[in-house]
Amino acid sequence: MKYVSGACKSGFLKSIAVASIVFAAPMSNVVAGVTDADIANDAKTTGDVVTHGMGLQGQRWSPLNKINSKNIGKLVPAYTFSFGGEKMRGQEAQPLVHDGVIYVTASYNRVFALDAITGKQKWQYDHRLPEGILPCCDVINRGGALYGDLFIFATLDALLVALNTGTGEVVWKQSLGDFKAGHSATAAPIVVEGKVITGVAGGEFGIVGKIRAFDAKTGKLVWERPTIEGHIGTLNGKPNGMTGKLNATWPGDLWKVGGGAPWNNGTYDAETRTILWGTGNPAPWNSHMRPGDNLYAISTLALDPDTGKIKWHFQYTPNEAWDYDGTNHTIPFNKGGKKYAAHADRNGFFYVLDRTNGKLVNAFPFVDGHSWASSIDLKTGRPIEAGKRPGDPTKSADGKKGTVVTVSPSFLGGTNFFGMAYSQNTGLFYVPTNEMGMDIWNEPITYKKGAAYMGAGFSIKPLNDDYIGAMRAFDPMTGKKVWEVKNGAPLWAGAMATAGNLVFYGTPEGFFKAVDAKSGKELWQYQTGSGIVGSPITWEQDGVQYITVPSGWGAAVPLWGGEVAKQIEGIAQGASLVTFKLLK
Repeated sequence: MKYVSGACKSGFLKSIAVASIVFAAPMSNVVAGVTDADIANDAKTTGDVVTHGMGLQGQRWSPLNKINSKNIGKLVPAYTFSFGGEKMRGQEAQPLVHDGVIYVTASYNRVFALDAITGKQKWQYDHRLPEGILPCCDVINRGGALYGDLFIFATLDALLVALNTGTGEVVWKQSLGDFKAGHSATAAPIVVEGKVITGVAGGEFGIVGKIRAFDAKTGKLVWERPTIEGHIGTLNGKPNGMTGKLNATWPGDLWKVGGGAPWNNGTYDAETRTILWGTGNPAPWNSHMRPGDNLYAISTLALDPDTGKIKWHFQYTPNEAWDYDGTNHTIPFNKGGKKYAAHADRNGFFYVLDRTNGKLVNAFPFVDGHSWASSIDLKTGRPIEAGKRPGDPTKSADGKKGTVVTVSPSFLGGTNFFGMAYSQNTGLFYVPTNEMGMDIWNEPITYKKGAAYMGAGFSIKPLNDDYIGAMRAFDPMTGKKVWEVKNGAPLWAGAMATAGNLVFYGTPEGFFKAVDAKSGKELWQYQTGSGIVGSPITWEQDGVQYITVPSGWGAAVPLWGGEVAKQIEGIAQGASLVTFKLLK
């Protein structure tokens, strides 16, 4: 085992420099490299999983069917690997597997390389985290990207780090921003045609979101696209056009600290050569301070992979007032010979777009609680709001707190970052959903570097007595809910669909479940020992199909969930990776 770097000793300790740096490490023990072709074909090949989303399209679909609805009862653990120590916080990663090795990130920016069949550790990398980092939602990480002989992942102190897959040694690092100003990073990057694409988090601190492309081999910045209008993009170090038009949808100077953080990862449509990337909330939350649509926050941006220029955009919640980030994945799929993209938004509505031009094709609610708006106007793409915006604090009696409104979904969303799945066999999307509402109000706020820039207060509550989460299957073209499976606690983990007529997902109660893809009937479950907030994968090796999922409760719900968090407190923390195969 090669142990690399030192773990932070308690919480967020010990600093490293955050300058943009590129340096090489010895390239010993090099394993077989991941190619552009491997990445492009990831959704079709079964011997590995080399991208987040199990393919650049992010469909989270596998053509494997050796494990299927008829024999799922024989699925048993092959091994459990412990991430170990006292660092048992939320384990939100999706693992990757290539050439017989699993690569997985864990809380506190640790990376593990394991023998995929035995679970034996090959190496571990522990990133040193400085004091003063400002993460939103726990010390989590959602995974990495493979390219050549590199494993590339982002860190809570806003660095992009490339490790040698054979040794775990650092090959290059790049800065994604100043962590002292609120920049951080948790999403798994993706690699498109030799460029590693990633965003940045920190919208609650007034940072300006940026999507960047780096040369995956060297870490050199290729292009940068700010996500708020008025800011200038770059290409090869030179100006490459303004994002939008200055002050078109932002008043005064607020665009300078406008948020729009693209904190989740995106997808890639090779058929149109388009990167599809979501952007987060405008800053501050107090929408009365920023009249206008506030582009390009709360949107899907369609980007040219060569230049980073915006081809088209679609905004889900103009002048957003409830923290309904638009960062959930936008997933390419084809139907009837036409090119579509699907997006289940935090605002509770499911959108189908023409991915050649961004035009709205269909929109429908996927949660019962969508009281902020009644519907989406299919002609304009804009929501029909229900008059439930938090009140302007400047018009209140004391000027300190605006009128409180009760609205749903809560800012945790009808669904969130973790990802729905699409079955190429059934044509259905499988969406982990949550029925939560909130009381929300606005407060005065001024920007200060490194301080929370929200201007709002809130309290989250469940909408039903008997359940909060529900796994739901939808026909994207009709909006029909085909089936649902209710769950007591919120669902906060990614789904996976397979050609074995199965949908897999995890629950905070610790169960990893498989249901029939056509009917939703529960067929199998396994108690992993802690709540699941990570995403499963499946692959085959030596003719055997394996499934693996991280287990470890934490992240946003226990931190921000209010009455929901109190209702489900007591879930055991954990930190493990569980791999399954069929009993012979």
